[in-house]
Amino acid sequence: MRRQMIHYMQNDNVDQGTLQVQVTSATGAIPIENARVSIAYSGDPESTIEELTTDNVGHSPVVSLHAPPLEYSMSPDQPQPYSEFTVRVEAPGFQSVDVSGVEIFSGIQAIQGIRMRPTVVAEDELLNIVIPANTLYGDYPPKIAESEIKPVNETGEIVLSRVVVPEYVVVHDGSPRDSTALDYYVRYRDYIKNVASSEIYSTWPDSTIRANILAIMSFTLNRVYTEWYRNRGYDFTITSSTAYDHKWIYGRNIFDNISLIVDEMFTNYLSRPNVKQPILTQYCDGQRVSCPNWMTQWGSKELGDQNYSAIEILRYYYGQNMYINEAEEISGIPASWPGENLIEGSTGDKVRQIQEQLQRIARVYTAIPVITPDGIYGPATREAVAAFQRTFGLPVTGIIDFTTWYKISELYVAVTRIAELY
Repeated sequence: MRRQMIHYMQNDNVDQGTLQVQVTSATGAIPIENARVSIAYSGDPESTIEELTTDNVGHSPVVSLHAPPLEYSMSPDQPQPYSEFTVRVEAPGFQSVDVSGVEIFSGIQAIQGIRMRPTVVAEDELLNIVIPANTLYGDYPPKIAESEIKPVNETGEIVLSRVVVPEYVVVHDGSPRDSTALDYYVRYRDYIKNVASSEIYSTWPDSTIRANILAIMSFTLNRVYTEWYRNRGYDFTITSSTAYDHKWIYGRNIFDNISLIVDEMFTNYLSRPNVKQPILTQYCDGQRVSCPNWMTQWGSKELGDQNYSAIEILRYYYGQNMYINEAEEISGIPASWPGENLIEGSTGDKVRQIQEQLQRIARVYTAIPVITPDGIYGPATREAVAAFQRTFGLPVTGIIDFTTWYKISELYVAVTRIAELY
């Protein structure tokens, strides 16, 4: 097996991608420092090729790893376009975690989040997570067609009065009728990042990635808005079955470019004139499965190559009366985005609020300087914001823009919550 893997690496994995492992506790999002991280080829998991240690924010160094040629991900009917690695994380007082099938694409940074649970007994078994194939490469059931707009004249069909971005979605990890499948509470943004990383290739054009993420978000918010499954007697928001919804994979790695786009766009969805609900934007790969009047993933990639914008791609498939809309409410946050950037020299209650949140986060993430909340955006606040952005992979500007505001809010809620649901 080892000889076969070396042969594979030498002949196919001629490019490089990168990986960072980010380790936190399963309660309170507390970073775990000095966790031991080992990386091996998934085909030869006992032969470690990298040994790393996490820093004071729970992050490993970024490492370069072999990946297949970029062109493998640029057209269908190519060999597997990503290499697979196994990541093992160990830390005193926590259950060890082993993730196999971590995907590395050429030229893309992968992020493997690890949430470690405190050990209950000394001999707690290793937690094994296996990441299956991306839906474009693996074999998954095609989507069962549904109406893109749900009827509103049925009693109880539409429950919410306005579109709300939820803090969490409850993911049923199987088909709706599978009573043995587990339910997971997953932060909405994390869910979207997971699905996008599972269903498209991170190497694709930016506009293609944005179009697909908008379709995923609109579909998900339609499930939320109509309370589709709860109105049918189920206690979850959405499933991980591709026949009914999207492919969500417990514990999988995501990609930094997808993560940044979701953080930038997570309040958006797709709408049509005079329709209150987000549109149930269905799609298929367009190769193994055809879907007239839906977006195809490979087709959206070709349009991105032709410099179509995200909305142009979506209108090409769904019609010219498709629009990008913004949710009226985001649940689970202390306060909404003020509508303009906070910069050095800004003053007021919004500045004080973000300072208070940064002060609390800095008690856990010690790479962020502790500041005194005074409502004045001075040099110390700018430095704290820049350190926060650096820690969480955002563009380092020292400015509180839309993405930074909501990322700070997310971390503040996480570190102040007594126990996480997922």
